[in-house]
Amino acid sequence: MPERLYYAEPFRTSFEAHVSDIRQVSHSRGQMVWQVALDRTAFYPTGGGQPHDTGTLTAQAPSGVTLQAPIVDVVEDEAGEIWHTTAKPLLAGTAVRGEIDLARRHDHMQQHSGQHLLSAVFLREIGAATVSFHLGEAASTIDLAVGSISAGEMEQVEEAVNSILAEDRPISMRTVDRTEAEALLAAGALRKLPPREGTIRLIEIAGVDLNACGGTHLRATGQIGGLLLRGTERVKQGLRVEFVCGLRAVRTARTDRMLLTRAAALLSVGRDQAPDAIDRLLAESKAGNKEKQRLQEALAASEAGRLLLETAIENGRRLVSRSLSDGDAGYLKLLASRLAMAPQTCALLTLQAEDPAPLVLSANGDLALDCGALLRDALGHFGARGGGSAGMAQGRIPRADLDALFSLLEPALRGS
Repeated sequence: MPERLYYAEPFRTSFEAHVSDIRQVSHSRGQMVWQVALDRTAFYPTGGGQPHDTGTLTAQAPSGVTLQAPIVDVVEDEAGEIWHTTAKPLLAGTAVRGEIDLARRHDHMQQHSGQHLLSAVFLREIGAATVSFHLGEAASTIDLAVGSISAGEMEQVEEAVNSILAEDRPISMRTVDRTEAEALLAAGALRKLPPREGTIRLIEIAGVDLNACGGTHLRATGQIGGLLLRGTERVKQGLRVEFVCGLRAVRTARTDRMLLTRAAALLSVGRDQAPDAIDRLLAESKAGNKEKQRLQEALAASEAGRLLLETAIENGRRLVSRSLSDGDAGYLKLLASRLAMAPQTCALLTLQAEDPAPLVLSANGDLALDCGALLRDALGHFGARGGGSAGMAQGRIPRADLDALFSLLEPALRGS
């Protein structure tokens, strides 16, 4: 197995090694992708909720040419070998120098160490146990085995975590054998234990948490920098909590402030007045929508009356077939519904301005027409889709096919 330098030296940025193996993993569009194994590595492989490191491997060819191989992925196989993915092949036995992207590694250590502390405090403060962890590109999440958490409890946990960060408590690593780890678990000192044999790597935050973990971590809680809880959402196994640590928390707070400042400026109020201004706008919008609905209903009733007067009943049916110049899909449906309230009446309506054109077909129950089936079958001839109930159906069709569709439907609607 390769020597894992990232365990003992998580802040290490460079190392010397030799290629122990290489394999091709894909070949598409003339681009080959390789995986390289080393006898020792500081590249952390994806695992335990923490993403992989990136960086470069540099080798010196016998000709003196320097070859740089960017590392875009790092994985560990079932046998414990660590594979570094690159587009540059490096032959077995080649001496290489590895360079780690420390900014990415440090960010991951801030989020992962912050997660250990956050999970411990959630358990201590409100009895919420963590069941999973995910470290994302922009934010991280933990899933808690609880149904809900109040806003007060979220503030309580966030303040407790940040108090511990300010205390700069040591974060240490040690390995123990399985028997000792099981004894610690039984005594309640260890939070969880992975189902694996051999030595167990433990990460301890002094006085707060002891947990089995294979990830990279900081030396003290102060290096986490700060933790900000972003919100919650219900998931299958409980409640998902989103958080950010360190520089991510700073960037997130900066972005939130910029967005709030912009929103306040658009509302012509101060930042602290923005929520009240938004509440007023929502209330006005709700009132406006109600008034719009009332006016549309009145207009639909008036237009329906006019169309009914203009359209004669033939063969026991009145077909109102129109392409309207004004309105939207909602008004189209409202008007069709009004027309279908009249006995012996069916309506086929569309809008002139839209493409694909919206369609509504409606019919009074005394006509025994199935609008859903009629419109679905007719649209099928043009590769379009639609449907609905016997009394009303909707769909869309390219405007170029609209006349042909009307010609197909109208004979059935007229009963001819």
